[in-house]
Amino acid sequence: MKIGVFGKKRQKPEQLDTIFNILKNSGLEFYALPEFKAHLQSNFGEQWAFLHPLDADDMTIDLAISMGGDGSFLKTAALIGNRNIPILGVNTGRLGFLAETNAGNLGEMLTDITQGNTKIERRMVLSIHSNSLDSACNKNAINEIAILKQDSAAMLTIHAEIDGEYLNSYQADGLIVATPTGSTAYALSVGGSIISPDTEGIMLVPVAPHSLNVRPLVIGSQSVLSLRVESRNGHYLASIDGRSSVLSVEDVVEIRKADFSVQLIKQKGSTFYRTLREKLMWGADLRGEK
Repeated sequence: MKIGVFGKKRQKPEQLDTIFNILKNSGLEFYALPEFKAHLQSNFGEQWAFLHPLDADDMTIDLAISMGGDGSFLKTAALIGNRNIPILGVNTGRLGFLAETNAGNLGEMLTDITQGNTKIERRMVLSIHSNSLDSACNKNAINEIAILKQDSAAMLTIHAEIDGEYLNSYQADGLIVATPTGSTAYALSVGGSIISPDTEGIMLVPVAPHSLNVRPLVIGSQSVLSLRVESRNGHYLASIDGRSSVLSVEDVVEIRKADFSVQLIKQKGSTFYRTLREKLMWGADLRGEK
């Protein structure tokens, strides 16, 4: 089994030592992009030379390990793209909503993977289309595509249509278009609903709307959302899972479900609702005793 290792460059040495020992003693083949391998060797020791070089254009691996937090997972997923390669998120960061495995139980997970004792969750992906986007830009998002104002002055007016039918003109600082996976990310922080990831839908959540009667809306996953934006400076930002591009008001933006999904490797006993309780303290009474 060929396994690709990806991750952020800032890692805690003690966690990396644990991960190194587990990988080295697993008997499996591990690969890394040359830049990441060179970084690990120069900053954390030559023992990381055991990683085989991985061709970014070829990417012939059976699964990917993402070391870091949810941001690292999103970057790994962007590199994997539509190659249909399952991803195991190993949390060496903080929350780890997507990256559930920790350094300590990585060995157990690798054993479960080789024995077929894990499950694959397929997560919906969004895709954005606009003439203003650079052709080399990764246009796919697991969490959300956010249309945001470029400066801190005037709000945007965002005219939205769904499948050609006019919906609303949002006057706001922005509009978040989120997947069910992204419902626990940026969308949650501005008042969006939490959506189970096995639900097919696209959520629209305005950011600081200048209206009391505009609320988050979930539309069908097969719907095509068209956005025409008005901005005083003629430009605005499109944030695609945190990767920002400047777009022109001259172009119409289309957002739709991508034609592929991202595969997450999970423990068989792992559920979305357990993650809610453990990571977001869902339903916990934190008031304490007097």
